[in-house]
Amino acid sequence: MSSGAASAAEDAAAAGASGAAAVEELQVTGHKLEDSLPEELAQTGVKVDVITDLAIRNGGYIDIAQSLQALAPGLYIQAKNGPFDYVDISLLGSRTQDVLWLVDGIRINNRLYAGTTPLDTMPASMVSRIEVLEGGQALFYGTQAVAGAVNVVTRPFSTSPAGMATIGADTNGGRHLDSFFSNSIGRSQFVVYGSADTSSGFDAFRKQDYQPSATDRSRGYDVYTLGGKYAYNFTDQIQLSAAYQHTDAKLDYALPYRVSREVNTRQEDLVSLKLDYDVNDRLSFYVKGYYHKWHTTYETEYNDLAKPGTIDVLYHDAFWGYKDYGVNVLGKLLLTKGVETYFGYDVQSYGGRDDVLVITQQDETTQAGFAQLRLTHDLIPNLNLAAGVRYSSPSVGRSATIWNVSGQYDLPWSMYVKGDVGTNFRLPTAEELFANDPQDERGNPGLQPESSSSLNASFGGLFDMASRPVNWEVTGFARNIKNLINYATFDAATGQDVFGNVAGTVRVRGYEASVNAELSDAVSTKVSYTHNSSHPEGAPQLIKIPTSLAKVFLDYHPPELPIGVTLSAIYTGDVYNTVSGKRLDYGNYGVFDLSGRYFFGKDRHQTLNLSVQNLFDRQYGKPAKGCLDVPTDSPNACSAPYTYVNLGLPRTFRATYSYEF
Repeated sequence: MSSGAASAAEDAAAAGASGAAAVEELQVTGHKLEDSLPEELAQTGVKVDVITDLAIRNGGYIDIAQSLQALAPGLYIQAKNGPFDYVDISLLGSRTQDVLWLVDGIRINNRLYAGTTPLDTMPASMVSRIEVLEGGQALFYGTQAVAGAVNVVTRPFSTSPAGMATIGADTNGGRHLDSFFSNSIGRSQFVVYGSADTSSGFDAFRKQDYQPSATDRSRGYDVYTLGGKYAYNFTDQIQLSAAYQHTDAKLDYALPYRVSREVNTRQEDLVSLKLDYDVNDRLSFYVKGYYHKWHTTYETEYNDLAKPGTIDVLYHDAFWGYKDYGVNVLGKLLLTKGVETYFGYDVQSYGGRDDVLVITQQDETTQAGFAQLRLTHDLIPNLNLAAGVRYSSPSVGRSATIWNVSGQYDLPWSMYVKGDVGTNFRLPTAEELFANDPQDERGNPGLQPESSSSLNASFGGLFDMASRPVNWEVTGFARNIKNLINYATFDAATGQDVFGNVAGTVRVRGYEASVNAELSDAVSTKVSYTHNSSHPEGAPQLIKIPTSLAKVFLDYHPPELPIGVTLSAIYTGDVYNTVSGKRLDYGNYGVFDLSGRYFFGKDRHQTLNLSVQNLFDRQYGKPAKGCLDVPTDSPNACSAPYTYVNLGLPRTFRATYSYEF
């Protein structure tokens, strides 16, 4: 069975779960080279999971982190405190900093910090689909794609008028509004979309964790997003397109002690301009320029313990942010029947600063060239094989060269084997290179890139059970990481931890099993289980990485009735954090979400969705260190530390109404 057939089966199950018609393969809505790249990678051995906007809406999720937490097999996500917040991530036993995030193919990872993800300002309503590419993806996507890449594809163009508007509310004081509209006029295509998400929030900590000095006790958010795309088709082979997305956000940073007000105020812009040219049946390419601006001001006000009623302003309009811009070129050439090549070039320029953790303005440039040779089943029946290399040269730090080989062989009885082997890398961040916080840490401009070697191997297939498709796959993975970047030394003279490349190898081993099935015309299911170990030499499992993760998704959608019901369950195994040098376990818990939908009208253009997240109100979260209410000479000193727990989302009821036109 080809990977395209496997992908089609998975998407058919997802479409059935949403009550819609099956989509073709990876839902590519055009012939453009960049749009089809994940599908091409899937055909040459890369495991690609696709999360549809219908599945997200049916589950009642409002941000991308919630959506992937429930729906993406093998991807562990835990938010610090509910929607639109920082998250811990693990994919195939990885750390948070080992996963690359993209929006419409543009990298959006934080250029200052490796462990700070962009998910705190990404609403789910902007999504057409989310592509999760497992395994090292550095060949095409570059630094940080060590364990995989996640590409968020925003609202697509359409050939006729199409749109939707949604309003909603939840029991955490949340209010939601979103809409989009797309159309074509002559050779022009356009789509506009926007959303507003606000919440007064919930108490983000256990009652026993709150100190009397914490007077701001509800963790809320305000996130506003507006986006648009335009394309002009000069011919059927030449298209010029532009995209713009702007986000304004105000995000509470919750703490159970001393805080009177602590807020990140965010402005973010993402701009791109791209030319696609299908020269002929043998050659196609695109050239894309992008610009990403991420600016935040940080406000921190503490209640003075020594002078009750007095507010200490620790930070006012403290800036941290970066700019990231560059050009990407990718081409595809058919050399002869069954032999084709991909080739490309990246140049990325970026720079930023942080007034809080003291990173002065720094600017860097990275250039990279890459190429891949592919042999398709037109040359060798039942086999797709690819091999490639990438060379990256940063202006600060050392260069990195990586390679990758992947392939899939179709076996009899609709089964297949596939896999990929290669190397990957992660360049140091601005924090790791340049930070100079007198009270905390210091960067090291001489850092080497982290390097890793990885192997993913899968065996899977498609069979019919009572004339219903069942797709299954078992994947084993292994990864070795060298030159790990972490605090390596301590400077007693300055009292700073200093970044360095840690000696030894981090070994990641594990497996993932998944089944997607249509059990009947009315019932579909997705089940996945992942087990891994991530150990430095002679050390225990890395912090914040669960040893096991299980997900179950079940959808009831009787075709003869205007209703649907979705149930998702997530079980997280052993996971721990270290606080003040002590190991604190916080895993081994299950979280259930339940949602139901009712369609109005003969054409089902109106939908009422009622959902309950954390159905059984399971209290779970990650332990961290806080400060007891003990007066000190400095308002931000901590003379009496204690342990508190960042709680996940409590039981939350949400209702939305959508009108499709």
